[in-house]
Amino acid sequence: MSEPQDPPGGSGAGKWSAAFAAEVEPVLLGGPAEYTLDDVCARVGISRSRGGRLWMALGFTVDPDPKAAMFTAADVDAFQVMADLVEKGIVDDPTQLAIARTLGHSMARVAEWQVDVLNAHLAQQADPKDGEAVARQTISSLQELQNYAWRRHLAAAADRSTHDLETDSENRTLAVGFADIVGYTRLTRHLDTAELAALIETFESGTTETITGNGGWVIKNVGDEVMFAAERPADIAAIAFGLADQRMDPEHGDVAVPPLRIGLSYGPVLQRFGDLYGPVVNIAARLTGVARPGTILVDSGLASKLTEVPGARLVSLRPVRVRGISRLRAHVLRRD
Repeated sequence: MSEPQDPPGGSGAGKWSAAFAAEVEPVLLGGPAEYTLDDVCARVGISRSRGGRLWMALGFTVDPDPKAAMFTAADVDAFQVMADLVEKGIVDDPTQLAIARTLGHSMARVAEWQVDVLNAHLAQQADPKDGEAVARQTISSLQELQNYAWRRHLAAAADRSTHDLETDSENRTLAVGFADIVGYTRLTRHLDTAELAALIETFESGTTETITGNGGWVIKNVGDEVMFAAERPADIAAIAFGLADQRMDPEHGDVAVPPLRIGLSYGPVLQRFGDLYGPVVNIAARLTGVARPGTILVDSGLASKLTEVPGARLVSLRPVRVRGISRLRAHVLRRD
């Protein structure tokens, strides 16, 4: 197993210089910080308390000094957009905060990996100035890519929502699944950071391709686990079969992907800000926890929908006891 290596240029390489950060920040923020929180709230017409809650929901800290100029003109515009959503009756106050919180969580994660990409580029440059010039261009490219990906995903989400017309947009009937890596905690104790990165990349890229390639979509990745959904029971079965086959060496790195445990369920769910909630989700998660390595477990609701699916064979198990459910009927899903 190889030892972790410092990036080229020493331990200090690969980081934005203070001068570069000072140069890039006004470009990213749309200008200099010149407004206090009170200034922003007065311009937008909201209370200071409301403005502070929105700012923190986005993931930022409110300066305790009321005279601190920490907001730009672009911040004022963004606050106005959020206030207009409520004023026009598009959303209510709690939903406004939820939108800010969801955007903040999502964009914070996007920003972190983008900075990692740029830092890795800077670490490879003999002359930091050369790397910073490319970084400025890359920031613009990443912004364009973000906007493109958002539009494509918005179109795909809108298309999915039209397929479930008997319910409102938050309450849908879906097949939900979880898959996690067997022995992940034990395995990671023996991996260096490069090998761990290769394992995670292989797992996330492989599961994403399998899920989207079979008509489903990824809800979220959490460490060694992926949560996904599909509208048709036949699609979730195809996804599970594909995930169960992922026991191969990654294209880059020497870490083999361990077997996966997979749990599936079907029924009504609450869809809220891109996530899913309800008993169906809980059952799928609990089935994943009790599944044996390389095994697919499904609940009775999904099993009843898979009886006529070609290539699917179900083996009923004795009721199992899981957290919150004393007698959960489970079925092993296998290829016929």
